[in-house]
Amino acid sequence: MISNKIKGINKENVSTWVMNNVIFLVLFLLLLVIIIIEPKFLSVNNFRNILSQASTRIIIALGVGGLIITQGTDLSAGRQVGMAALLSASLLQSSSYAYRMYPNLPELPIFVPILLAACVTGIFGFVNGVVIAKLKVTPFITTLGTMIIIYGLNSIYFDRPPYGAQPIGGLDERYMGFAQKSINIGGFMLPYLVIYATIVTVLIWVIWNKTRLGKNIYAIGGNPEAAAVSGVNLVKNLVVIYVIAGILYGFAGALEAARVGSATNNTGNMYELDAIAACVVGGVSFSGGIGTVGGVVTGVLIFQVINYGLAFIGVNPYLQYIIKGLIIITAVAVDTRKYIKRK
Repeated sequence: MISNKIKGINKENVSTWVMNNVIFLVLFLLLLVIIIIEPKFLSVNNFRNILSQASTRIIIALGVGGLIITQGTDLSAGRQVGMAALLSASLLQSSSYAYRMYPNLPELPIFVPILLAACVTGIFGFVNGVVIAKLKVTPFITTLGTMIIIYGLNSIYFDRPPYGAQPIGGLDERYMGFAQKSINIGGFMLPYLVIYATIVTVLIWVIWNKTRLGKNIYAIGGNPEAAAVSGVNLVKNLVVIYVIAGILYGFAGALEAARVGSATNNTGNMYELDAIAACVVGGVSFSGGIGTVGGVVTGVLIFQVINYGLAFIGVNPYLQYIIKGLIIITAVAVDTRKYIKRK
């Protein structure tokens, strides 16, 4: 039995395995280098920080992942996160803070601004979906346009007098605690953010795997023409999945503002690229119809470990961008190779 397995291993098989898993090998080597340079990286505190920082990214990536499965994408995701952060932060400042954006605003229940932020970003998701599905504008161009528009809106809102162009801080303690507190589980302080990310992950898993919408998403991504012939309403399903993505960005943005403790018009900048990269690393194919919730979560965690690790050992932030860019190119190249081989 063992001898037969050994005989089955040849140069071509090994080469194929290496090519299919090259991105994981590169990431593993990067992690190994980080640990060798700074063994203290392996600590419970760092693990908790990584989970906390990854939580909002997981929520964003799950929104982007559903779009990539349908052969789409969303370059406006990061700016939508920033919009939600600005809205929720400005409406949830402490009543005792001297530089409140709305000095006469009464104290609001924290869920009201969070729901408002998610609704606003959901509307932008609706706009993206309609333009892409109904007007047949490519997802890249559509979301590039909305990314620029939303950044303009964010900047106008952020730069309002009399305290324009300064971070929106002084957040309500209830709001800060909503994202920053932890619960003690067997001696391990589990951040609330991880719990929220877990709930969202379960909900998206159910949508992708146990609903008609989920089946339609994979059908559209695999072959839009065949899906339409089988009775799938392309416009309706695409609009719904873009709305869901927008709502997820809104929730993540509200959490991100509370986690950081402030918000600016640059909050969320480049988050969409991290989300796209994490999805591709996690096995979501740009060719459409392929991807899992588990893969997306794994991709985010891998990327966050690398991001945190590079910062932990003091790698130049600009060099980090170069490394992440190379990882994205490698991941897409591997995905393209798999797609060509399947054809």
